[in-house]
Amino acid sequence: MTAVTLSAFAGLCLLLSVTPGPDTFLVLRISLHSAGAGIAAALGSAVASLIWATLVGVGLAAVLEDSAEVFRWLKIAGGLYLLYLGISSLIRGRRAATPSATAGHSPRRAVSRRGGFGAGALSTLLNPKVGLFYLAVVPQFIPHGGNTLDTAMVLGVIESAIGFLYLVAVSIAAVKAMAWLERPRVSSWLDRGSSGIIAALGLGVLASSTSS
Repeated sequence: MTAVTLSAFAGLCLLLSVTPGPDTFLVLRISLHSAGAGIAAALGSAVASLIWATLVGVGLAAVLEDSAEVFRWLKIAGGLYLLYLGISSLIRGRRAATPSATAGHSPRRAVSRRGGFGAGALSTLLNPKVGLFYLAVVPQFIPHGGNTLDTAMVLGVIESAIGFLYLVAVSIAAVKAMAWLERPRVSSWLDRGSSGIIAALGLGVLASSTSS
């Protein structure tokens, strides 16, 4: 691959990364509780992206491409997971609404770095759009007759690194704005909003999978 090809691929990855999706809202929501867990979620998402790249490289992803039923069930699993994340977060937010919150203290549920990493990884692994990207886009940049696995991994590292840096920027931005975000009303509405968006994305994925 030439430098121009790699630059074009990197630019495409950047455009896709800055488009808000489940991973963005997930990292934002987790970062509101713990900056370390938010960055861990970004790392989990990056590692999961590399797993998708590996699947493409070894040819296992072709099974998903050839089997519409398998891909459909992957979409359903991803939609259910996103729906679970959104609804469970909304429920926790309501339970956390104690009198101390109205007194100027916003209660927070501790999120471990391991939990953040797992949530980020699982979200990306079950995100059909990520799978579709690696199935449809990455092979276009693999030269004919070249080493498929090595090239797919190089492209995967580029996409993973760009996605990770963007999500870390989202996490840091949330932490920097924490003084404003920690206002009880703002924190509550932002937490509910991000959770609601995650749940809505899950419903959208489920709706698209049942209609296809």
